[in-house]
Amino acid sequence: MISAQDRKTAVELINEANANGARVSKACNILNISRRTYERWSKSGDNIADGKPRARRPVPKNKLTEEERQEVLNTVNQKEYSSLPPSQIVPDLADKGVYLASESTMYRILRESEQQHHRGRSKRLSSHPPETHITKAPNQVWSWDISWLPGPAQGIYYRLYLILDIFSRYIVGWEIWEKETAEYASELVKKAVISEKIKGQPLVLHSDNGSPMKASSFLVQLEKLGVSSSFSRPRVSNDNPYSESLFRTCKYRPDYPSKDLGPYEMPGSG
Repeated sequence: MISAQDRKTAVELINEANANGARVSKACNILNISRRTYERWSKSGDNIADGKPRARRPVPKNKLTEEERQEVLNTVNQKEYSSLPPSQIVPDLADKGVYLASESTMYRILRESEQQHHRGRSKRLSSHPPETHITKAPNQVWSWDISWLPGPAQGIYYRLYLILDIFSRYIVGWEIWEKETAEYASELVKKAVISEKIKGQPLVLHSDNGSPMKASSFLVQLEKLGVSSSFSRPRVSNDNPYSESLFRTCKYRPDYPSKDLGPYEMPGSG
C-alpha cells in the first residue's frame, strides 16, 4: 500500500515534469503508475490517503449470524464430531438431513476460534528437527541409499545399493541386486566396514526411512559393527542430499543403460 506522503510526492513530481514540457503519461510510466491513478490522486486534494481501510463494505446477505456460528461450534465439538474434520462432518450431517454451513465456512469458523490446529483425541502433530552430524575426516559419517536403475528393456530395473563417505565423497561400497532387502544391505555395510578397516572408530550411517534401512535385522547388524544409525525426517528428501545427488549422476549417464546387455545379464557388482 502506497502511503499518503508518497502519493503526494508522486503527484508533485509529475506536475513539475509536465510543467517543464514532459508528457504526463511518460512521467507516470517512470514512476510505474498509470495516468488514471495520477488523475485520481490529483483530484483527491488533501484527502489523498488510501480509502480502503476506511471503506464501509456491505454485510453479505448469506453471512452467518452469531447464533448460527455458535451452533456450528457446538455441533463440531460434540463427542461424535470432536475428532473429525469438516470434510467428514458436513457429509455426515447431510446424511441426517442437517445442513449448518459449507466445509469452507466450518474451516473458517474453526480457524477463527483457534480450534483448527488440533482437535479431539487425534495425535498432536510434532515437528522433527533434522539430525546434524559434523565430519572433519573420512569415515566419520556415511550416507547410503537404494535407487532403481533402468535395465536393458522396459519394465526391468536393478537396485543399486550405494554407501558414500560425506567428507571425501568416496564411494566406500556399492552393489547391484534384483531385489531390495535388509539382508543385502547388511552384507554391503559389513563389507564396507571391513574394507575401510573401521574398528572401534565412531561412525554414523545416515539414510532415509526406507523399510530396509529400518529393518530390525539391519539395525542389529549396525549395532554389532559399532555403527550409529541416523535417519532423515519423514518425507524430506533434502536430508539425504549426497546420495540423491550421486544417484542423479548415475541415472543421467549418456552411456547407461547399455543396449548390449542381455535381458538377464547384470551390469556387475562390487
